[in-house]
Amino acid sequence: MTDLALIRNFSIIAHIDHGKSTLADRLIQFTGGLTEREMSAQVLDNMDIEKERGITIKAQTVRLNYTAKDGLTYQLNLMDTPGHVDFAYEVSRSLAACEGALLVVDAAQGVEAQTLANVYQSIEHDHEIVPVINKIDLPAAEPEQVRKEIEDIIGIDASEAVLASAKSGIGIAEILEAIVTKIPPPKGDRDAPLKAMLVDSWYDPYLGVVILVRVIAGTIRKGLHVKFMQGGTDHLIDRVGFMSPKIEQTKELAAGEIGFITAQIKEVAQAKVGDTITTVKNGATEALAGFKEVQPVVFCGMFPVDAAEFEKLRDSIGKLRLNDASFSFETESSAALGFGFRCGFLGLLHLEIIQERLTREYDMDLITTAPSVVYRIQLNKSRTDPAQELMLHNPADYPDPSRIEQIDEPWIKATIYTPDEYLGSILKLCQDRRGIQLDLTYVGGRAQITYELPLNEVVFDFYDRLKSISRGYASFDYEQIGLREGDLVKMSILVNNEPVDALSMIVHRGVAEARGRHMCERLKDLIPRHLFKIPVQAAIGGKVIARETIAAMRKDVTAKCYGGDISRKKKLLDKQKKGKAKMREYGNVSIPQEAFIAALRMGEE
Repeated sequence: MTDLALIRNFSIIAHIDHGKSTLADRLIQFTGGLTEREMSAQVLDNMDIEKERGITIKAQTVRLNYTAKDGLTYQLNLMDTPGHVDFAYEVSRSLAACEGALLVVDAAQGVEAQTLANVYQSIEHDHEIVPVINKIDLPAAEPEQVRKEIEDIIGIDASEAVLASAKSGIGIAEILEAIVTKIPPPKGDRDAPLKAMLVDSWYDPYLGVVILVRVIAGTIRKGLHVKFMQGGTDHLIDRVGFMSPKIEQTKELAAGEIGFITAQIKEVAQAKVGDTITTVKNGATEALAGFKEVQPVVFCGMFPVDAAEFEKLRDSIGKLRLNDASFSFETESSAALGFGFRCGFLGLLHLEIIQERLTREYDMDLITTAPSVVYRIQLNKSRTDPAQELMLHNPADYPDPSRIEQIDEPWIKATIYTPDEYLGSILKLCQDRRGIQLDLTYVGGRAQITYELPLNEVVFDFYDRLKSISRGYASFDYEQIGLREGDLVKMSILVNNEPVDALSMIVHRGVAEARGRHMCERLKDLIPRHLFKIPVQAAIGGKVIARETIAAMRKDVTAKCYGGDISRKKKLLDKQKKGKAKMREYGNVSIPQEAFIAALRMGEE
């Protein structure tokens, strides 16, 4: 059992691609956690998708032993947290398990939006923050300018910020010394009733659910009968250990320590992030503060391209959910796309990751419908039904417009950092998306813009547009600020006067016409021509707001007439016209899957 005074629990806070995972690699290497032969780049990112995109999706922890200059050997528990806004709750739980944080800022790019969001969370947890200016060996590095930015924007003293390059191994010893000297040791009574925070959980095919815990008080050991206070379940612990970063078993974890436990749990959904673990007998009476149920924010339909693969998709989504309890799914059927699932996600990046993992790990070909958010609809009283409130996840379930009293949509507060030359384009983008400007300030040569925006305008294609108009330099972070009333309508797409449910969407009345026209133009190019004319329409209720017509494929029926009376040609053309009309009445329009996929990717242009 390690003395409390010799334990340091810390996390690394950084914007995406500022060198967080590389710094974790160097710390592991420097302290001998892995040998040179065992090392690999981004050793804590164990998914291929994490390594390729340079992002961290799951929080990881590693225990390192470091002998400091004072001759004492310290136990360092490093939490490598996700940087993206979709995983903000996981970040908050990881930060709650620590006493300090390394604030890593890129010497070339400076402070970014997500750095700011996570550092404020860290300050709320009363953390000791150690600034690290990374990538100082880059030609564009301006460490002194970044030092000033940290002081001006975040408001913490950066005069002793460590200058480092995680890639080259510069400044790693100084960072370790700063962790030992500046970050305080944890507090905790090891004789008190057990109280441990569930920081994260993941599924292991051999061990079942592995639970990452930070012991706040008491001691957790093999054979203990414990209960999850929020989940309401109890389990017998069969394994206790820590990551170094290899899995190592130990007899017990005492207050102040971070490690993992297993208890033959079969589903990650039972191990909720932020839950409090205590003993069944003589356990703690009060749960730890800060727990909340994770709610999906963005919804979309997922359908197999080949209808015969529906059962395979069901199995794949079920297996994926074993490892990620933060997304939900339920079956749905569509007249156009067949059977599939309505899935809920924490945000757009989360949606993209799940989609990519299904494609790669389970070899699924998917069609994904346009993402939508959750709307709250107040229904008025009718003769048959009382007044009620419903949460709408799927545009296909939109109720009769005559019964709708009010529709509320979720709004977000967005913080955008951008170099000055792109400011005008970004302000225009935010205004076009019904944004309300709250603030515009300058820090050095960069602007910080704060906007309130409706979430359904952001999930569509906002992030892609922001990156393209700023050439990738703008950074974006947001937090939800609740629901507000909006003038929203359901826009249906009709092909040959038949509604196509998979293409319907809920939009603001002000942008409905433009979006409907865009969709009709796209479908006109994507749907192949038939032997009869096909109208493609966008409609709100019974009112058509945009229309395109796909011309018929024509056969020249007058080709065999060599001169003669014009009435003979007219007779043949009339006969053809009647046949086309009849065909249109009874004919079915087949929309190829590629057309659906392309139409649903409308926002990615």
